Amino acid sequence: MSECPCGSGEPYSSCCEPFIKGDAAPSTAEQLMRSRYCAYVVGEVNYIHNTLHPDHQADHDLEAARKWSRDSEWLGLEILTTAAGGAEDSQGMVEFKASYRDRGGNRQAHEVSQFERIAGRWVYVDGEMPKPETVKNGGKKVGRNEPCPCGSGKKYKKCCGVR
Repeated sequence: MSECPCGSGEPYSSCCEPFIKGDAAPSTAEQLMRSRYCAYVVGEVNYIHNTLHPDHQADHDLEAARKWSRDSEWLGLEILTTAAGGAEDSQGMVEFKASYRDRGGNRQAHEVSQFERIAGRWVYVDGEMPKPETVKNGGKKVGRNEPCPCGSGKKYKKCCGVR
């Protein structure tokens, strides 16, 4: 494997592999996020477990993580935003989208993840799906007696506006 699956553009051998093999530790929350994604790609799910917050390790289903890693084709990682999580911070946030393909087709895991530095090492605390944005219709409101915008030729109240 030449280019790192995390999307950094760096060689895997000098990007995430040293973290996964235990030869180095990520200095930022984003580096930990990227290396955790890579661990799924290369099937090193013990790294996923070992980089969990200690309070959550007992609840982690290692076999389920191994199955997801093995049964998925990992398509890419996109880091959307980060907050704190730098080399001098004690907490950080990374919002990301991880694309993959499984038997059900193409999928995407979109998460806002929380990280914490414990004894000098970054760990994954938890994550949640971001709340969807409210979409407002910017178009003109259709009156009840106007033609239905669906093109049926009926009045809106007798077509799509029926309650």
